[in-house]
Amino acid sequence: MIRFMLYSRTYCHLCDDMLAALSALSMEQAHTIEVIDVDADEALVARYDELVPVLTASRDNGPARQLCHYFLDEAAVRAFLAND
Repeated sequence: MIRFMLYSRTYCHLCDDMLAALSALSMEQAHTIEVIDVDADEALVARYDELVPVLTASRDNGPARQLCHYFLDEAAVRAFLAND
């Protein structure tokens, strides 16, 4: 199972755009998309504040890998899905 985590803010249009672009991608693998509000956790603000939105992904509960920030990098997502 593929798990995408989108580190986001409620008032962020780039975050909304990245979620829409990720949701629109055609993916054959079973996956979930979890949107995480960075402002709800000081540690996340310290880590991702100026980079939001940030997309990470993990496979089968393995470690998360950062795929992109600001804009969806479709090539990076597809490479992850191909198990690069």
